[in-house]
Amino acid sequence: MLCFRLAGILTKWAEGCLQKINIMKNTLVITAFLLLLINASFGQTAHFVTSGTIEYDKTSNIYAMMDRIMAAADKDEQIYYQRMIDQYKKTQPQLRTLKATMSFSDTKTLFTPVGTTDVGSAGMYTPMADMNNVDYTDLATNTSISQKKVFESVFLVKDTIRKIKWKITDETQEIAGYTCRRANALVLDSIYVVAFYADQIPVTGGPSSFSGLPGMILKLALPHENVIWTATKVTEAPIPATTLVPPKKGKAVDSKQLHKELESALKEDGAQFAQMFHKAFSL
Repeated sequence: MLCFRLAGILTKWAEGCLQKINIMKNTLVITAFLLLLINASFGQTAHFVTSGTIEYDKTSNIYAMMDRIMAAADKDEQIYYQRMIDQYKKTQPQLRTLKATMSFSDTKTLFTPVGTTDVGSAGMYTPMADMNNVDYTDLATNTSISQKKVFESVFLVKDTIRKIKWKITDETQEIAGYTCRRANALVLDSIYVVAFYADQIPVTGGPSSFSGLPGMILKLALPHENVIWTATKVTEAPIPATTLVPPKKGKAVDSKQLHKELESALKEDGAQFAQMFHKAFSL
């Protein structure tokens, strides 16, 4: 009898050990599977894009811009402008869009308008809505060259890359297939800027002359100026160095000299008009 009892005890003990071994095996299998999933996930997010092209849309609220221009005019001009604005709103859309392309490598960017560069506002000049700049930046040398059309003149503005004090937030947004983080800033002392940048594209660039974030800016808004740039497509591809070259046409100036040129060109306009145009041409 004693032998039978011992045999039963040993059998139950062996069965318990086998169950524990099976549980441990299952746990190890599940753990290994989870580790594979985690590694696969990290493998997907670890890919960085350092060269390619980005297609941007620049959308402007023309109605709001026209209302701002009219508010800056004197009483006699307001009657004239009101007629133009009313007619424009009857026949034209509120939002107008222009297109541009940015080519980039890990150290250079070239932002170029595509096709039409002005929105055409029925006699009311809205330069903030236009896209007449070709912007080149060399991140390795911290230099920028912008070709700017100012009224009938063309300037080639050579200077250091504009320094922008960004404040990065926790807000995110999906743009052109990338998770982008929001950052806010002021430029030219008074223009409020909202940017969304993708750190998966670790190139310090963005539309027009905006840059300075730890990733490519795929969306940029000037809320009080009624303008927004949005990336619609990102294409990863090698970009030959021969295509990333600065524009060459225009009167060579730096930012301070351009400021003096604008003051001279706008001296006959009212203070509010001059301020609006100065901001548009300085961006």
